Amino acid sequence: MKKIGLYIFDHDCRVLDNPALTQFSQQVDALICVYVLPAPSTFDRQFSQTHASDAQQGYIHQTLSELDENLRLLGQKLLLVQAPIQTVIAHYLKVEHITHVGRSIHSGYYEQQQWQHVQRLYPQLHYFAANSSHLFDLEQLPFTLDELPTSFTPCRKHFEQLDVPAPLATLTHLPAPPKHLANVDFKEIFPPFNGYYSGGEISARDHLNLYFASEAPKSYKETRNELMGDDFSTKFSGFLAHGAISPRQIMASLREYEALNGANESTYWVYFELLWREYFYWYARQHQSRLFCFSGVRNKSLTTSFYPSRFKQWCEGATPYPLVNALMHELNETGWMSNRGRQIVASCLVNELQLDWRYGAAYFQQRLIDYDVASNWGNWQYIAGVGPDPRGGRHFHISKQTALYDPHNIFISHWHGDANCQAITQTDMVDWPISEQS
Repeated sequence: MKKIGLYIFDHDCRVLDNPALTQFSQQVDALICVYVLPAPSTFDRQFSQTHASDAQQGYIHQTLSELDENLRLLGQKLLLVQAPIQTVIAHYLKVEHITHVGRSIHSGYYEQQQWQHVQRLYPQLHYFAANSSHLFDLEQLPFTLDELPTSFTPCRKHFEQLDVPAPLATLTHLPAPPKHLANVDFKEIFPPFNGYYSGGEISARDHLNLYFASEAPKSYKETRNELMGDDFSTKFSGFLAHGAISPRQIMASLREYEALNGANESTYWVYFELLWREYFYWYARQHQSRLFCFSGVRNKSLTTSFYPSRFKQWCEGATPYPLVNALMHELNETGWMSNRGRQIVASCLVNELQLDWRYGAAYFQQRLIDYDVASNWGNWQYIAGVGPDPRGGRHFHISKQTALYDPHNIFISHWHGDANCQAITQTDMVDWPISEQS
């Protein structure tokens, strides 16, 4: 009997160093590669989010176009579908008589639930999933998921004792798809993307090579908290979020850079940031649905709530705080924000505006080009004091942050942060802002 596989791409949009794709392709005689386009869920709508931003959609479209381009070099092609995964599997089971289904292991609770659901629906199929998005395999960890340290530092010390597996050898072959499958013209279905940042595996490899050919890694620790510029940040996060590059590929390049140029505290800090991301991957796997709960994993009582006018001001960059406004304008236009900027605006939402942190996390989910479920929701819990922060939350005082990171108002001026500052008390009886025309 011919083995026909359906591989579902998600957060692993690459062909190089993709263990799930590589191993799954060795189990089947023919292969169908699909990407399931996301649709807003009931959960998203709960937090007033109904669609992804143009920047995020454009970035994903470019990522998929480059994935298709690389698959075609291996005799494959990418198909796009917009339907629940169970519907996709049912279709290909009926039309193509698939026998195997594969994917990369996801950190998200709802994605894990969905995967378990389809296995119950179609038990006659063979299912396969493997790690493709993090540094270490579960078998390497010196603790079980239930024993994951409750804060980052002790976990980091365990991680640093482990060897990061080397990237896989270059993939040179994939089983061919069934001959009658339709072709997707990505240039026809996706409008041209002229965003601030380029997505996709080809762009990721180019960026990786350029970054480690520069002097930037030597000074990363000193520049990482800046708000704007080309080289203050590694800019790996978007590629990592969509799996256009793997953390193991980055680590291999980092070690090569250190061997040629010497290691210092800044090159270590590139590794440190990957470990921070790694921690939240396993944190999400451990806590599952608690990642999205108001009281977090600590079951902590909070006094914040939801005020529509304040949330609207925060989203639009119309708060009383020019730095916060500038950062939100940058996010809304580009789909990206610096690490320090994210901490500042998250702290503002929770502390100054006294808003339910989940609304901020959900807004980031629909706006960021580098949205990753574990990193996003885990970091928001950290700021809100309901997550892994042993200090019980962080308050980044806006005036101090402005003095430290934008003392000459260069960033604020560039992103028009002082153009529409509104007091948070300007609301009507149902808590919506009063416009100047009212």
